[in-house]
Amino acid sequence: MDISVGSYVEVCSNEDGFLGSYWAAKVISRVGKEKFRMEYTTLLKENQKGPLKEVVKASELRPVPPKIEVSSFNVLDKVDAYDLDGWWMGRVTGRRDGSKYVVHFECSGDEYDYRASALRLHQEYENGGWIPSQQKTRTQMFYKNGSRITWTPL
Repeated sequence: MDISVGSYVEVCSNEDGFLGSYWAAKVISRVGKEKFRMEYTTLLKENQKGPLKEVVKASELRPVPPKIEVSSFNVLDKVDAYDLDGWWMGRVTGRRDGSKYVVHFECSGDEYDYRASALRLHQEYENGGWIPSQQKTRTQMFYKNGSRITWTPL
């Protein structure tokens, strides 16, 4: 991935409690060969005065994924849910009230309800290109609360 100063990217967090989350940021400078100073667009400093800035490894960055228009999500679709100022990777496990999707987060074991407007289809950035999660091989079995759910794609 070609990273240039001034470009907007997403920072993937590998910290405990934030695993599988992506945060919008702008590259403000290069720090050595493999690191960049970032300015987050949604995260603030601890004193709440100005955007959070930090140095991250190039391997923790990816371009902002392209938007994919979807009319609805299906059970077991891998999605990113926008919550707490970032995107969190999860999987759709159901629908509630006809207008909300139930999303399970494997890293925490939690489930929350989201409107479709707060979800996007998860995409992986591999070899310089984007692969939507629907194009990857779908898991045939999924575990929820210790129970196995079998799913066959249409």
